Amino acid sequence: MDLVEEVYKITLNFPQDERFGIISQLRRAAVSVPSNIAEGAGRRTDKEFVNFLSIAIGSLSELDTQIELSFRLKYIATEDHASLIANIDDCKAIIFGLRKKIMQRN
Repeated sequence: MDLVEEVYKITLNFPQDERFGIISQLRRAAVSVPSNIAEGAGRRTDKEFVNFLSIAIGSLSELDTQIELSFRLKYIATEDHASLIANIDDCKAIIFGLRKKIMQRN
């Protein structure tokens, strides 16, 4: 959820003509991460949960690509870029670890 908040705050400074472009894409990808984790946790089986965790990892990879593009377009400052990438990497590590733990118990 911290990552989602960070993305929303940073995209407030993007050009308004990107409102329906990269801003929308970034926000949707960010929101997708905790949403898929929550949906997977609410499922009945570990197999389904693992699948939704994999989708969340995919959303993080998508977000990573969009952050890089935004940085190249100079929509994101260097310090914000570093913070976002670190946050994405932390989220990936946590989700990969959780997915591995669930898969090991089966």
